[in-house]
Amino acid sequence: MDDEKSTEKTKKQVPLRLSPSLYAELMRWADEEFRSLNGQIEYLLTVCVRKRRGDEKHG
Repeated sequence: MDDEKSTEKTKKQVPLRLSPSLYAELMRWADEEFRSLNGQIEYLLTVCVRKRRGDEKHG
């Protein structure tokens, strides 16, 4: 069980290609919310997954 918890906390690296305009927009948004670009992308993906699952109350 401890192995499952440590695996869950390990971040996976995912190569991602973005258009220059999307990159710039995400950077501006991240700066406004005091996050790194990576943190902003992870936050947005988490919100979208929760919404898809119907867990909006936890976001």
